[in-house]
Formats: sequence, structure tokens, C-alpha cells
Amino acid sequence: MECNKDDALRAKEIAEKKFMERDYAGARRFVLKAQNLFPALEGLADMLSTLDVYISAENKICGEADWYGILGVNPWDDDEAVRKQYRKLALVLHPDKNKSIGAEGAFKLLLEAWSLLSDKSKRLTYNQKRNSRVVQQSSNGFYSNKMSTNLDSNNRVNVASVPSQPRRKNDTFWTICNRCKTHYEYLRVYLNHTLLCPNCQEAFYAVEKAPPPHVFKPSNSHSNQSHLY
Repeated sequence: MECNKDDALRAKEIAEKKFMERDYAGARRFVLKAQNLFPALEGLADMLSTLDVYISAENKICGEADWYGILGVNPWDDDEAVRKQYRKLALVLHPDKNKSIGAEGAFKLLLEAWSLLSDKSKRLTYNQKRNSRVVQQSSNGFYSNKMSTNLDSNNRVNVASVPSQPRRKNDTFWTICNRCKTHYEYLRVYLNHTLLCPNCQEAFYAVEKAPPPHVFKPSNSHSNQSHLY
């Protein structure tokens, strides 16, 4: 077993090197290898928790980190579930307890995730970006449907994703921004709420409207993400 421990230590050292190179997925693979070789090696579980935060932070949604992934919760989890998970991870990632490489940065990311997801207004706006599909009318009169997008600091377009829960028939509704007349399709949970228009950045009250012309509304459920038209 001692030879396994030496190999596990080498694997852990490689993982730390890959972390410094910002290859977080590669670092995680070597931590798992070390864990398989010598499960009792100190600090491996803490290092895995730390790396999972960095990996989620690299998964950009609307130009932002995947805050739900960082916190380890689902977009449809209630406030209490989010609070419990935050407290659990805070104990694991706090630098006073977690001595693995990168723990301090992971803890700061956790605090950012909690700051956003514990604020009802910020969480609603963030969910709105993740969930929306947009239909806009072009100058030639044709409609195009695409996922809601946002430009990051490098002016690259990032496609917004939706929660990975299954979509059921009639679980979405169409609405329209009163100012710019852009059509949106949202999950029904946002019906009769005041939302922020991603196109013109003005607030509007989301009442149900008829779908825009030439948009086909599928009758069967689809999982994981919305289709583009």
C-alpha cells in the first residue's frame, strides 16, 4: 500500500500543477486517480470540492459563471434548499478548514453565487436570462427565433441555456415587451411578473400573449433545452 501512497502523492502533485495551469478538469482527473490509489490520502476530498467550483465557474451562461453549478443546486430549488447547500459548502471551502490549493478563490466564488441567488430580484433576472427564447422581427418582415444572448467583455455572443428540468406541454407562455415589441417565451413561473427586457433593458409586466406569426409551438415535451426556430 505504501507504493500506492507514493503514486497517489505524485498524482496529487500533478493535479496541483494542472490547477496552476488553469486546467481544472485535468486536475480533477488526477485527484480522482490519487483517490483510487490511496483513498486515505489527506486533502483529496477538499481538493475535489474546490475544483468543482472552478469547473462550474468556467461554464459561462449569458456571459456569467454558472452560479447554480458553483453552489451545487438546481435552478428550480427553493430558497431553503439553496441556503442549506450554501452553508454546507461554506464549511467545506472556508480557507480556515480547506487547505487545498485554490480554496480561497473557490470560497470567494461561493460567496458571489450566494450573493446573487439569495437575492430574489437578482435571481429572477438571472433565471430570466437562462430561460428565455427570443423572437424578433427583422426589417424585411420575417421573424427569427433564437436563445436569449448576452455579450461578454470581448463582444462574443454567449448562448443562454435553460434549466435541465423536463419541459411539459403548456409549461411556457409567450409575452411581449411593451416598449420594443420583442416577443419572448418564458417558463410559466414568470407569468404576471415584472421582468427586464434583455433587448431594450426596460421593465415590463409579463402577461400572456399569442405566439408571433410563423412560430411553431411543439405539442410534445422536450428535455434539457429549447429548440431554435
